[in-house]
Order: sequence, then C-alpha cells, then structure tokens
Amino acid sequence: MNIQSAYNLWSEEYDSNPNKTRDLDQRATIETLKRFDFSTVLELGCGTGKNTSYLLSKAARIIGLDFSEKMLEKAKEKISDKRVTFKMADLTKVWEIENDFADLITSSLTLEHIENLDHIFSQAYQKLKTNGLFFICELHPFKQYSGSKAKFDTEGGTVELEVYIHHITDYLDNAKTNGFQLVELKEWFDENDENGLPRLISFVFRK
Repeated sequence: MNIQSAYNLWSEEYDSNPNKTRDLDQRATIETLKRFDFSTVLELGCGTGKNTSYLLSKAARIIGLDFSEKMLEKAKEKISDKRVTFKMADLTKVWEIENDFADLITSSLTLEHIENLDHIFSQAYQKLKTNGLFFICELHPFKQYSGSKAKFDTEGGTVELEVYIHHITDYLDNAKTNGFQLVELKEWFDENDENGLPRLISFVFRK
C-alpha cells in the first residue's frame, strides 16, 4: 500500500494503538529539544500532531507539513492554537515555505518513506535561519537491516508501508554536502533493553 493511503487508513488508530516506536520517538524528541531554544518551527511529517503539543510549549509559531489528509484532520481536532498552521504537502517536492523561516526543523519517523535525502537536506537548509537546527529521529538502520518497518494491524490483516533503508552515513554525508554541521547523534533503546538493537537514531544538525 502506498504511503499516503496507508497513513490515511492508520490515522484512526495511530494515537491509540500500542506503538513502541511512536512512544520512544516522542520521548527522544522531548529529551533532545528541551536543551535548545527555538521560536519558529517547521515540523516535517507532523502526522496527528503527536509532537506538536510539546513544540508549542516553547515555540511562538509552528508550521506542520504532512501529505496524509486524514492525519492532518486528527491534528487539527487535537490542536486548535492560532500559533500552529497545518498544511498538506509532499516533502519530495519544493516546500511552499518562505526561506529562512525556521530556527528549528523537525522530522520524526518520516524519512524512511523518502528515498532522496539530498532533496530533504537541501530544502531544510533553505528554510532554516542561519544557525538554525535540524532535528531528525528515525527508525535505526540496524532495525531496518533486521526487517523492521512501519506497519499496523487492521481487521483485514497487517499493513506494511513502503520504506527505504538509509544508512547512518547517508544522513551524515547528505548533511555535510548541504552545508550542515553535526551537533549530536544519539541511539535510543527500548526501556530496559540496552543490550538489544537500538530502536531509533536521532541527529541534531546546525546550519
């Protein structure tokens, strides 16, 4: 099933179904970004707004982009704040956001669905202010190597989403090519399972 259709279907249960990856991403986002100051935020793949509420605790303005109409409907139902604008957008195209808009761009559990990372880093560089931060949190490639991918259960069976494997060096090389400097790289494990494979990996890059 293609990504857009899958997330439209998943939207009804995305926030309520047990999901270790979703929950760990939320913790990683908060623990990482609480140490940084930001005012204007561009949230890539904002989905149902699961991280938007936290970002609002620090930001003066947020634009959330997603290409799932149903996910955005859920986000708008949960968050009615004039500081937030949710927009439908295809991140593989040119982002209809003014250049130098954001001092923080976030991307959580989104880039495994996008093949061309160079385009993402190129657009992010244009939309960030000087010294702005690009926070990425994704399923760890080690998990991908073992066969893990985004999926969810329906009455008709398990739906697996289209994904691309990105190696750690893919993130680092594309960031460097597009003018970013690495601030932080961190691996995130399931609770009480630090001897297993890390579930997520996060990066903070600076323009």
